[in-house]
Amino acid sequence: MNYIVFKDVCSKHIDGLLICELPPITKPKMRTSITKIDGKDGDIIDKLGYESYTKTVSIGLTRNFDINEIMDYFNGSGNLILSNEDDKYYKAEILEQVDYERLIRFRKAKVKFHIQPYKYKVDEPPFVYETSELEEIKVSNQGLAPSKPVITLYGSGIVSITINGNYVFQINIDDDYVVIDSIEEEAYKNGTLKNRFMSGDFPILKSGINTIEWTGNLTKIIVNPKSRWL
Repeated sequence: MNYIVFKDVCSKHIDGLLICELPPITKPKMRTSITKIDGKDGDIIDKLGYESYTKTVSIGLTRNFDINEIMDYFNGSGNLILSNEDDKYYKAEILEQVDYERLIRFRKAKVKFHIQPYKYKVDEPPFVYETSELEEIKVSNQGLAPSKPVITLYGSGIVSITINGNYVFQINIDDDYVVIDSIEEEAYKNGTLKNRFMSGDFPILKSGINTIEWTGNLTKIIVNPKSRWL
């Protein structure tokens, strides 16, 4: 039986709700800018990143449904898991109103999810290393696309990070630890921004194994690789 998990709640737990049809597995479209130059053969194509897109789920009703519970379920934003690829999740939001009148009258309707282009691994454990006796660590991005990890550094003073032989960033850890969040492009601790203590770029992990090295007083490192796919 088809199902979805939205905002950490499985559709199987919503009384009277059926997931009749799931969307196909598709790849997002690349946004491009095409420039034509007089006297030059062909054109110049600039790739601008992948577009967000829509996934449509067909739903139905059985007996003993609670329309208010269903309306509350299909509201807002959160992680979305589809049972036809239940090891991945999407970042999704419902922007268009569901036709609940049609749902009640005909027992069928469609829910359109606005989907961000990348999908992520479900329940991916972080890499945790005590670094006092280490010079480098290896972490894996299991996805087929470069990922934007969330890295927590414990230590003190100025720490420099190199990934796969390339210098990436330097940060002054002024209060026990700091989180380097490449998704949000923020450095912080307990909600307090630490970007002014950081220089360089936010780290990116290539697909496969990545080697992380450092200089400075680093006692522990936690890497959530945020493996992702298109």
